[in-house]
Amino acid sequence: MSSTEAEHREEEEAPAGEDEDTGAQVAPIVRLEEVAVSTGEENEDAILDLKSKLYRFDKDGNQWKERGAGTVKFLKHKETGKVRLLMRQSKTLKICANHLILPSMSVQEHSGNEKSCVWHARDFADGELKDELFCIRFPSIENCKSFMETFQEVAESQSKAENADASDTAGLLQKLSVEGKEDEEKKPEEKSEEKAAEPEPASAEKKSETESEKKDEEPSSSS
Repeated sequence: MSSTEAEHREEEEAPAGEDEDTGAQVAPIVRLEEVAVSTGEENEDAILDLKSKLYRFDKDGNQWKERGAGTVKFLKHKETGKVRLLMRQSKTLKICANHLILPSMSVQEHSGNEKSCVWHARDFADGELKDELFCIRFPSIENCKSFMETFQEVAESQSKAENADASDTAGLLQKLSVEGKEDEEKKPEEKSEEKAAEPEPASAEKKSETESEKKDEEPSSSS
């Protein structure tokens, strides 16, 4: 083997060194601008935020089916005060459950499991309202109890708010009916005042007197 071939072979067998920094700067072909992503939760405050796994009951198959594992939240709207339950899958952020907490709703412990509880809801996770029976499981009994207590407190608070709104509405309707009644009472009074203000027609006696006066003033005819 010649010395040239030996040198060439040594160069091929030698380990490749680290890439040398040439100092050259390559401008990106496409410049990506930062885009603000809306989650729909900007006007809401989180009352509760817990990791859990959600299931829904499949009536056709008569069995529980997993909806996803992630974080369940109670979100209270800053203006309306309404509270909804929202759960997203941890990796994909896909919505598993999304419904309002109503006064008529209740939650109870799942039979035989202190870490799970169940409830019925009109859910909107799939883009349309559906009657669902949900079951949610938590890592600890404490988290399950905290979820159930918060659920009941929210339902009761919504009931009080609903009653207050009903009272305010009733008061407004009563006020409007009273004002309407007053307007109706004023109308006959206005009509009577207008009638009194109209000039009375001259009596027959005054009319005859006027005619006789005019007759006297007329020149007598020549004989």
